[in-house]
Amino acid sequence: MTAAPADEALLRMGSARGRWVLLTTVLGSGLAMLDATVVNVALGRIGEDLDAGFAGLQWTINAYTLTLAALILLGGSLGDRFGRKRVFLIGVVWFAVASLLCGLAPTTGLLIAARGLQGIGGALLTPGSLAIIAASFHPDDRGAAVGAWSGLGGIAAAVGPLVGGWLVEWNWRLVFLVNVPVAVAILLVAAKHVPESRDPTALPRVDVAGTVLAAAGLGALTFALTRAGDVGFSGTVPWAGALGIACLVGFLVVERRSSHPLVPLGLFRSTQFSAANAVTFLVYAALGVIFVLLVLQLQVVAGWSPLVAGSAMLPVTVLMLLFSSRAGALAQRIGPRLPMTLGPLLSAGGVIWMGRVGAGASYAVDVLPPVVLFGAGLSLMVAPLTATVLDAADDRHAGIASGVNNAVARTAGLIAVATIPVAAGIAGDDYTQPAAFDAGYGTAMTITAALLVAGAALAFAFVRRPARVEPIGTVDGARLHVEECRHCGVSGPPLHPADHAH
Repeated sequence: MTAAPADEALLRMGSARGRWVLLTTVLGSGLAMLDATVVNVALGRIGEDLDAGFAGLQWTINAYTLTLAALILLGGSLGDRFGRKRVFLIGVVWFAVASLLCGLAPTTGLLIAARGLQGIGGALLTPGSLAIIAASFHPDDRGAAVGAWSGLGGIAAAVGPLVGGWLVEWNWRLVFLVNVPVAVAILLVAAKHVPESRDPTALPRVDVAGTVLAAAGLGALTFALTRAGDVGFSGTVPWAGALGIACLVGFLVVERRSSHPLVPLGLFRSTQFSAANAVTFLVYAALGVIFVLLVLQLQVVAGWSPLVAGSAMLPVTVLMLLFSSRAGALAQRIGPRLPMTLGPLLSAGGVIWMGRVGAGASYAVDVLPPVVLFGAGLSLMVAPLTATVLDAADDRHAGIASGVNNAVARTAGLIAVATIPVAAGIAGDDYTQPAAFDAGYGTAMTITAALLVAGAALAFAFVRRPARVEPIGTVDGARLHVEECRHCGVSGPPLHPADHAH
């Protein structure tokens, strides 16, 4: 239930204020989305400038993903309780300050700390951007507003690596510093045009214990897995791993007993829901590794510039934007099982093909075909996967179900980036040695393809119930179908428009 003005006071798509609100939310979510992709392009230059080992580069990615994954559900809850506009703006300010710290960081350690702060800002502003749309627009225009938000967000994801590559050509610090003027523009527009809204039925307390345990568990486990790449399973590594596992077990105990859980564990009683989230974990683990290692492989081994390497995965985003809604419609007709099985298999074939990219690689011959095959598989799978998660939960839990799925996707990338390079033998200063990095890259791509095949097998075995033809959910009376929830699945499944209502 949402505290919102009467229908006649709600915004319409054609109004000037409606366009301002849409622009604000697109720019806000774009800040967090772009930072999850453009930094990958800058990793090589960051390592050279700050003399970072590969573990330092891993933490440059993982510090952001860790805090974002651990706190994104809490961010939505805080918006429900204290005001979505207020929490959104706090997140924008926080993100801007953290971005400034990233851009000025003189050492790898300080950069990693600032990236963690950035993730906190992202966790505050990301859920609020879509919740503001859901609470502000008239029911007759809400579906169109959501579609415009997701479409424009997809365009931002497409141009992000290009912009990032261009900025890195000048200086990698600009990748972070460019966020500051964008944040200032968001604050100026939002203060004047974005209405405030709350959920009067929101629980009076937030799950602080669960949030702390989840963050501590993921952090300790990620530290252990990343550190193992440098020192093996010795020293503090086993203790950190044990602490991480203990905290995550404690998280499950707290969630089971809490009257206001961050994650209602009852959702996982549904085999369909559990299987879809398991597939999400495997697929987005693969995505996380590919978007880090392929860009580095193209720079370190193939000798490409950051701009050209950053644009290599652009076809994936384009294919997602063009065909995701069609794949969702197909899944409604034939059920999600076949698309969720064939999609990962196609992507796995693309990844095996990517594993052959090496010195002297040609974009047209060696990179474009496997990237297109990989993107075609994702386009076939992601929309049915999101619809299956929502279909497996009651309508009243649609928001939290999608939020859990989003957190699972981000956690998968976090764990995979910490684990798979280590398993493939990439460590230390290997990213500065083309021969060593090339050998580890090939192994990492084989492991990544195996994850996708495992995801296909899970989908084939457990995803059986056809996706419903009815709307996937409602937001204050707005009927939203799968076709309307188009999105770019590169950075994670979309937060459902009803997330604000959980």
